[in-house]
Amino acid sequence: MAGRKRRRSQRGRADALCGCDASAPGTGGQAVAVDPEVKTAAVTRLRRIEGQVRGLQRMVDDERYCPEILTQMASVQEALRAVARSLMRNHLKHCVATAHGRSDSERVYNELLELIFRQSR
Repeated sequence: MAGRKRRRSQRGRADALCGCDASAPGTGGQAVAVDPEVKTAAVTRLRRIEGQVRGLQRMVDDERYCPEILTQMASVQEALRAVARSLMRNHLKHCVATAHGRSDSERVYNELLELIFRQSR
């Protein structure tokens, strides 16, 4: 992404551009406005997806019928999309809404558009 610069945290990670101000001192570059229910649900779902992926590995190792494997892969992809939608909703609610009207809001909106385009692929 040409022309877009982010400050780096002390650990070398890119700080957030969003309105939740994840670059605030003491946050370590982490989001500060994740709803606890959203986080719990996302972690639980990601663990379930991890199990599904291990099952896919076993299916490939066992040389299972390709359409069965592909069906399970589609299931994993949809589950990941559901987690992404939930996290995007949280980002919009807490971060982008807070950025509205700030001097760097254009950068935040550009970041949001990039996220949307990336998720729609």
